[in-house]
Amino acid sequence: MDLVIARPEGLYCPAGDFYIDPWRPVPRSIITHGHGDHARTGNGHYLAASPGAGILRARLGQDIALQTLDYGERLVHHGVTLSFHPAGHVLGSAQVRLEYRGEVWVASGDYKVEADGTCAPFEPVRCHTFITESTFGLPIYRWQPQAEIFAEVNQWWRENAALGKASVLFCYAFGKAQRLLHALDPSIGAILCHGAVEPLNRVYREGGVYLPETQYAGDFKKTDPALRSALILAPPSAGGSTWMRRFGDYSDAFASGWMRLRGSRRRRGVDRGFILSDHADWPGLLWAIEQTGAERVMVTHGSVNVLVRYLREQRGLDAQGFVTEYGDEDEGDGAAAESPQGGANVDASGRAHDPAEAAEDLDAASAKQAHADALAPPARAS
Repeated sequence: MDLVIARPEGLYCPAGDFYIDPWRPVPRSIITHGHGDHARTGNGHYLAASPGAGILRARLGQDIALQTLDYGERLVHHGVTLSFHPAGHVLGSAQVRLEYRGEVWVASGDYKVEADGTCAPFEPVRCHTFITESTFGLPIYRWQPQAEIFAEVNQWWRENAALGKASVLFCYAFGKAQRLLHALDPSIGAILCHGAVEPLNRVYREGGVYLPETQYAGDFKKTDPALRSALILAPPSAGGSTWMRRFGDYSDAFASGWMRLRGSRRRRGVDRGFILSDHADWPGLLWAIEQTGAERVMVTHGSVNVLVRYLREQRGLDAQGFVTEYGDEDEGDGAAAESPQGGANVDASGRAHDPAEAAEDLDAASAKQAHADALAPPARAS
């Protein structure tokens, strides 16, 4: 029997009688990280990596039955040896290593392979079977070095401040906001945060992560002169709400991997789109899979069919998909509906055959390149 199987409640380990990131309440859960599509309320017991404890309690409640392990620390449960290893996604994110009767499986959760200074960097773990996400599992997704993106964000903010405009940057409240904060230049002006962001900033600081000084945006009135040079971090749900009125004349932007799609930028209606993701891009996914040495790969949420086909045809691996209920973080901002995932029929060219999907808006050159790239192994990720 496989060490991990798919059940209606989530990914289940029969030998250990526990679930990994279940989407329905279960007695025993192993949690890879604190985003709402992976960590949900109602479980009888939670086991997670120690750096993520503060996040889980902040999001699920202080009274949850939470047990933690340090990265690399081992626990034996019903003969299954468990350990957590850094996933590089957000604070406390972890891959789950399971060993039973000489067989080793690793469930990645969500991950990225470029270290960002706000969480432990991704650590490849050798295994026989690797369960990998594929949120951005299309050849069109290749991220610029993050330092270039951060420089662009600071320059956009600096130009707005010179014009006396506030800069409103939409991003996920947990993970993306703190990653941006870590790289912002506080000499440009005041940094304000939405009420969904500020409590999580405190958890990061308590976890030893450097973040510049921030202030609660709700404390500022429209007449406050500080707003004219301020940068405001807010979740996507704040866009178009009455909450935005206090900032007067402002420029807005959205930071997300989905900004790679022209249709996503257009539908957002923002002034700027910064392509910044906390997930691995196409080269990063392939590099991570290669580093595990796994001969079998189970692919979850995202462009499952494309990655499975590539791994089979180009890498000669035993690859198949796992049906899960994981999505694009936990903001409910509709990003999943703008991406080529969510059940759309996607081929190796990177085009979705569902007209509701944003992949139809890909530049022709990008789509042509995607098709070529899908037929040849990409360069190794850094």
